[in-house]
Amino acid sequence: MGTKDIILRGARVITSSSDGITDDAISDGKFTAPTSIEPQTATEIDCTGAVLTPGGVDVHCHIEQLSGMGLMNADTFETATRSALLGGTTTTVSFSPQTKDTFSASAKDYAQRASTGAMTDHAFHIIASDLSAPSALQDLAKAVQAGHRSIKVFTTYNIQLSDREICDVLALANTEGALVCVHAENDGLIGWTKDTLLARGKTEPKWHAVSHPRLAEIDAVERLIRFAEFFATPVMLFHISTHEAVDAIRSAKTRGVPVWAETCPHYLFMRADDLDVPGDEGAKWMCSPPQRTEHDHAARWGGRADGTLSIVSSDHAPYRYDETGKLAAGPGADFSKKANGLPGLETRMPLMFDAIVSQGRLDGQAFVRTCCTEPARLHSLANKGDIAPGYDADLVVWDPNTTRTFGPNDLRDNVGDNPWDGTTITGWPTRVMRRGEWVVVDDQVRAPCGSGRWCPRPHMGIKTDATPATEYTQATS
Repeated sequence: MGTKDIILRGARVITSSSDGITDDAISDGKFTAPTSIEPQTATEIDCTGAVLTPGGVDVHCHIEQLSGMGLMNADTFETATRSALLGGTTTTVSFSPQTKDTFSASAKDYAQRASTGAMTDHAFHIIASDLSAPSALQDLAKAVQAGHRSIKVFTTYNIQLSDREICDVLALANTEGALVCVHAENDGLIGWTKDTLLARGKTEPKWHAVSHPRLAEIDAVERLIRFAEFFATPVMLFHISTHEAVDAIRSAKTRGVPVWAETCPHYLFMRADDLDVPGDEGAKWMCSPPQRTEHDHAARWGGRADGTLSIVSSDHAPYRYDETGKLAAGPGADFSKKANGLPGLETRMPLMFDAIVSQGRLDGQAFVRTCCTEPARLHSLANKGDIAPGYDADLVVWDPNTTRTFGPNDLRDNVGDNPWDGTTITGWPTRVMRRGEWVVVDDQVRAPCGSGRWCPRPHMGIKTDATPATEYTQATS
């Protein structure tokens, strides 16, 4: 079939629907049936003892993005996607934040940045943070029509939309065919709790976790579920951290509400008391929403097991522990002046492989569905996230026996520290393929900067049979 034919023999191959010893075949950058390739014209690789999975799909990462506090992420597209490839992720979806210019102009700007730096294939969520311009919704619709099929909104921070504005976005998404992704926390509860803590001198990083009450997430999640139910618009609830939110999402899905949800490794493996260390050091683990409790860990794993939580994303939010990032307001500044976020592009897949495949927390197919297939399906990334004929040949070759203990600064991003320092995992990517080309071999990146491709999303991947509320139908008919 061609000079780019490859046959990988003898590995344990895990897909979204199967797990066993078999051969994989690749031709011209796509997976194909091994019987369709002439063995004498193909490059054969003995993968006995290895585990093969699809390349990871990380649909929640912040790259070259200015935070609400006015701080630029530490990572460029080059450093972020290099780190992603080394951790087994071959496709990323980051954010195109709204600026004073149009949504479309911002998306073009980020596409240009990625075209010269990104080594992963990639797409963008459009952040909607200001609908005051008369043409804002029309321009947002144009961005969706141009292939950006997901919109991100916040219910808190200085980039939040009001409930009324979120309704406008949901209505637009219903008409144009877009997934609405939500950072769901109640801004009033956060603001009151934060101000009260600071007024009482409770300023250390450990109080950050208290300043984001669990009821803030519960309230906003339940409210967004009702909004999704009213409009019958698909909603993705980002970074779920509380067991009560998991229960609310499970109940909503049972009654047919078009709502999906993700969580992140730091909510599965870290606790709020990880921030309780001397001085400013706890800032390294500050994120929003914050880590919670062991009980919440169990609920999230249960939610992943029964499908309530569909995805585990990194929420890669890279800030250095210095004056450019976490300590921009100076040493000893109160927690509200410290940047929120953890790096995670390089660690997400290995952490989840260790927990699910190595430790057997769930079955192997669950690892693939969680980290590859469902992120691609729900975010309209065609031919990504699985090993099947016609899919892009994005794959990871894992050494399932390699044991690695993370160090204080061993990631290949630009953050300068590893929040998983001291954590030991079993299983590590030895080779990574993107569209039929080896982009990582023996922990070395081979992909040129800018070799990643934009993934257009002409149609929304989610199909829903949900019916909008009677009042919505009456209002719009």
